[in-house]
Amino acid sequence: MKKTKLTELYKELGIRDEVSHFGDRILDSLRERFEEIDQTAEYNQLKVIQAMQKSQVNENCLHYYASGYGYNDLGRDTLEEVYASVFHTESALVRPQITCGTHALALALGAVLRPGDELLSPAGKPYDTLEEVIGIRPSKGSLAEYGITYSQVELLPDGTFDYDAIEKAVRPNTKLITIQRSKGYLTRPTFSVSQIGELIAFVKKIKPDVICMVDNCYGEFVETLEPSDVGADLVVGSLIKNPGGGLAPIGGYIAGRKELIDLCGYRLTSPGLGREVGASLGVMQSFYQGLFLAPGVAAGALKGAVFAANIYERLGYKVVPDSRESRHDIIQAVELGTPEGVIAFCRGIQAAAPVDSYVIPEPWAMPGYDSDVIMAAGAFVQGSSIELSADGPVRPPYAVYFQGGLTWHHAKLGILMSLEYMMRDGLITDHDIMGYDGLLTGDTE
Repeated sequence: MKKTKLTELYKELGIRDEVSHFGDRILDSLRERFEEIDQTAEYNQLKVIQAMQKSQVNENCLHYYASGYGYNDLGRDTLEEVYASVFHTESALVRPQITCGTHALALALGAVLRPGDELLSPAGKPYDTLEEVIGIRPSKGSLAEYGITYSQVELLPDGTFDYDAIEKAVRPNTKLITIQRSKGYLTRPTFSVSQIGELIAFVKKIKPDVICMVDNCYGEFVETLEPSDVGADLVVGSLIKNPGGGLAPIGGYIAGRKELIDLCGYRLTSPGLGREVGASLGVMQSFYQGLFLAPGVAAGALKGAVFAANIYERLGYKVVPDSRESRHDIIQAVELGTPEGVIAFCRGIQAAAPVDSYVIPEPWAMPGYDSDVIMAAGAFVQGSSIELSADGPVRPPYAVYFQGGLTWHHAKLGILMSLEYMMRDGLITDHDIMGYDGLLTGDTE
C-alpha cells in the first residue's frame, strides 16, 4: 500500500509509471554504494561537531549582530576558527562579503600574486568565469592587466596530470599553481584528494616555495580528507555550494597558511585593515547551521549524482564519472549529444524544483561565459548549486552538468523528471527503458 501511494504521488507530479519503475530498479542496485556514502558523511559530521566544540561555539556566536566596521565580531571570528579546524589549516577567511566562488578565487589570486609573477594551471583550462579573471579572455581588472602572466599544461588523454610537461612549465617566476578539483564545463575526471596531494608533492619538490591553491568547489565533504590535508597552501570555495549546507545566503571561504590568509584579508578590505573589519550583518546562524548540516547535504547530493550516472549510463549515454567510479565531487556530467537533449534535461530539473517550477529555462548569453548557457535552478538561494540544479553550455559535446539536492529524495525526483522530459520530447522511448530493464536483474558487469 505504501509503495502504491508513493507511485501515485510521483504520477501526480508528472512521472509516468514506467519512469518510476525504472528508477526503482536502478535504486535497488545502489544500496551498498549508498551505505558507503553515509559512512563518509558520518565521519565528516563528527569532524564538524568536533571543530565547533573545540572553538567553543556558543549562542552568542549565532546572534551577535555586528554592523559598521565589525570590529570584534565574535560570531565571525569564531566561525573562521571553526573552518580552520575543519580544514586543518592555520587560518581561514569566511565572509558574506565574498559574493561567490569566482570572487573567492579572484580574491586569493589577487592577494598573493604581484606584477611579474606567473600563474600556472597544470590541469588545463580553468572554469569559464576564471578566464576573464586571469585575462585569457581580455577583461577590465584582469590579472594580465597587472602584469601577471599565465600558462597551462594540458592533461593527458586519460585525464591525468602530464608530469613531464609540468616539470618543464615550472619556471623561476612561477609563484602560484592553481588546481581545479572539479571538472567545470569539461568532461575530464574530477581529481581525488590523493591525486591532488601527489601533484602538490611533485611541484613542491621542483620549487619548494611555490604556492599551491586548490579550487575546492563542489568537493567539500565528499571524501574524508580535504586538499589542505595533503599539502595545499590555500583551499577556496563558495558557501552556496557544499559547505553552506543550503542555508548560507551568500559567502565564500579561503582556508590555509596564516600569512596567505592575512594577505587575502587585506585584499578583501584594505591594506592596514585586513580581517579586522567586515561586519557579519546577522548571517552567522545560517553560516554555522549550514556548515553543521553540510556533510549530510553533500551526501544526499552525492547519492543523486550516483543515481543519475546509473540511470543515463544504462540508457547508453556517456556519463562522467561513470556509474562505478569513485566520487570526488557532487557533479555528474551527462553527454546528451544534442542541444535538444540538454534543454529537455534542464527543463525536467526545473520542473522538479520547489521554487519557480513553472519557469521554462532557455539558453542565453550569461556574463562570464563564451557561449550560450542554460541553467535550471529553482532554489531558495539564487545560484545555490548545492540545491537541485543543472546547467551547461550549449556547444559540443552537448553535456549537461547535474548537481545538488538538499535531500536525496529531491535529487531523485529531479533525475526522474529529467528522464520524463527527455521521453516527452521523444529523445528517449519506452522501448529504451524496457530494453535495459532486464539488465537490472542480473550481473551489472
